[in-house]
Amino acid sequence: MNAPTSPRILFCNCSYAQVVPKDVKAEVLRKLCESGVAFDAVADLCDMSARKDPALQKLSGGGGAVRIAACYPRAVRWLFHAAGTPLPKEGVEVLNMREEAAGAVVGRLLDAPGKEAAP
Repeated sequence: MNAPTSPRILFCNCSYAQVVPKDVKAEVLRKLCESGVAFDAVADLCDMSARKDPALQKLSGGGGAVRIAACYPRAVRWLFHAAGTPLPKEGVEVLNMREEAAGAVVGRLLDAPGKEAAP
């Protein structure tokens, strides 16, 4: 039996609106880099959505599972939808760096598939 594949990881630096605390973004990005796990980092999903950037289709997971470190889940889903590349209803987890601690975000981003998240 094949092991489940790891979800694609997407990190948004929220460069233009700057609504995510800088220390949280920096810590999440640092931990992702140190982990050795492959991930995609974008400057700003809001900007990409406004420009209807075709890269959003690939970043949305391409039909597979995706974990997105950004801001409010409803806003992130709307950004993809507004760009014409809606996220699937299943297999997408949006982690809110505006409200969650960096450690909690990184823990979920790097959590192995099929493994229950720590409380």
